[in-house]
Amino acid sequence: MTLPPALRRHWPLAALAGALLLALLWGALAPLRGASHEVPVEIGPGAAGPSTVRLTLGVQDVLLVRNRTGAPLVFGPVQLAPGAEFRLPVEEAGEQAIPCPALAGGVLRVRVVAAPDPGIGRLRWRLANAGHALRTLPLRGPEE
Repeated sequence: MTLPPALRRHWPLAALAGALLLALLWGALAPLRGASHEVPVEIGPGAAGPSTVRLTLGVQDVLLVRNRTGAPLVFGPVQLAPGAEFRLPVEEAGEQAIPCPALAGGVLRVRVVAAPDPGIGRLRWRLANAGHALRTLPLRGPEE
């Protein structure tokens, strides 16, 4: 069996297209899972923390708030001692505004989305999470 001349000439491009297609299929159909269901939010001195957090039911559905300020912290109806942690599990999709005076604006918005079904929705969810992870990488200067 011989390959057509066009495919013989452009086999690297065809292999790259095939690999891209396989990666897209995996992203759309592979089950969602993560190492932890917790999304950590650290509130420390000088670093006010994020103003919005996105959670996904069944994948990352526990908000973990850590107080690194060295002083008591009010988070909604809970007061956290210095160094304390608070876990807030969520069970339904929606958006909540939780008062927290230590954050910029005094509110932490928690957006909870449903786990996406297999297909284009799951692929969009994976791409959105990758983009969010890149946008929220911590900035670090050169070590001296």
